Amino acid sequence: MQRKFISNLALMMVLNLIVKPVAIFGIDATVQNRVGAEDYGIYFSLLNFSLLFNILLDLGINNFTTKHIAQYPAIATKYLGKVISIRFALLLFYAVFSYSIAFILGWNSYELYLLGILLLNQFLVTMIAFARSHFGGYLMFKIDAFVSVLDRLLLIIICGYLLFIPNSLGTFDIEWFIWVQTICYAITLVVSILLLYKRIRLPKITYQHSFTMSILRKSLPYALLILLMTVYTRTDSIMIERIHENGASESGYYAQGFRLLNALFMFAMLFSNLLFPLFSSMLGKAQDVRPLFLSSTKLLMGGSILIGILCYFNGEYILNLIYKSDTMEAARSFKWILLSFIGMSGIILFGTYLTAKGDLRYLNITSFAGIAVNFGLNYTLIPEYGAEGAAIATVVTQSLIALLQLIRCIQVMPLQLSLPEISKYVIFTGIIGLLFWYFRIENLWELVALTTSGLLFMAVLGFIPVRSFISMITNRQNN
Repeated sequence: MQRKFISNLALMMVLNLIVKPVAIFGIDATVQNRVGAEDYGIYFSLLNFSLLFNILLDLGINNFTTKHIAQYPAIATKYLGKVISIRFALLLFYAVFSYSIAFILGWNSYELYLLGILLLNQFLVTMIAFARSHFGGYLMFKIDAFVSVLDRLLLIIICGYLLFIPNSLGTFDIEWFIWVQTICYAITLVVSILLLYKRIRLPKITYQHSFTMSILRKSLPYALLILLMTVYTRTDSIMIERIHENGASESGYYAQGFRLLNALFMFAMLFSNLLFPLFSSMLGKAQDVRPLFLSSTKLLMGGSILIGILCYFNGEYILNLIYKSDTMEAARSFKWILLSFIGMSGIILFGTYLTAKGDLRYLNITSFAGIAVNFGLNYTLIPEYGAEGAAIATVVTQSLIALLQLIRCIQVMPLQLSLPEISKYVIFTGIIGLLFWYFRIENLWELVALTTSGLLFMAVLGFIPVRSFISMITNRQNN
């Protein structure tokens, strides 16, 4: 399982490193530079609002599907058509609920129009995720890796033409960007359906009330968990835009830093996408998950500590590599946003294991605590500090929840952390902190040199499984 995890993680990393940074920094950041911080800030707020309630499109069905296909592969074809019928009913409920809240918040007609497109996009994304949940459940990681980058690849091609090829369409508008995403998601969904058809036959879509109630009862704990996690991670930009006197611009500044965090989150989620079906399968077979858990924790946590500390001390320089304006203002929140990536990585790792274990009650309790802390800090800090206050609230919230989930993993695995293992994390954090505090980055070569130094420290301390990579490569060459 460790070899399967490492080989497929390497494949997913390569594909995502090729495609997603170009989409995020070459396309998405260029869009913000073209339309300005205020227009993009409104879009960013609406996007996060659409994400806030997108759990209503899923209600935990995707996680439920991945776990149960990994443990019982023969069940997928039995209920696929019935689940799809539930999806369309959930779309109607999601749209009505979202628009009801949007009217209360007082968005104007143009903003409500943009929100409608974004709601459609969320439905397409959820359907793609549903197809991917089958790929993950069947451990078809190569196909899942391809589908995971297809929409971003299409976005690069279409939006790249509109942004960089001379044309007569006029000034680029944020509405174009949203519609291009719709096209990309729709094509990706069609491709996903065709690939899934190769494994299981296309179902007959039917609705059965008793089945619907049964599947929703089993999925609701997953849905509640995802909803709670979304609330404490996605409400920041909405609260900034609503309660700060310069809300739209502050939300735009926050978006500059959040874009890189979101890119890193996508890479960190590759761990979850691989580990969740692997953990589910191993737990179903009563296999020991501790070696896989520890090796993946070292790799992701070591990398997140390196990235978080690097960005904290060199925020303005990194932002200047991506954006043309507002970098000084955005840097104040950026350093805190990227520091929160450490806690976020912990949540991804520890939460994935606890979800596969079925310990959803504890996860929901910690998420409720996260919401309380996040809302309280945001209402206290945002009116005075704007985007920076929201970023500080994010660091505190993510770190607290990660710590609580780690404690739970130690209890239920059971996991014994030795003093030498804990010391490695302390030593690594101290070395990296001193390195980036003393050597401030002024050019690209220094960025490469210091990052490489950090990776070497990771390898020396055993955070990077060098031997496993060498063994994997050697075995492939022998084969």
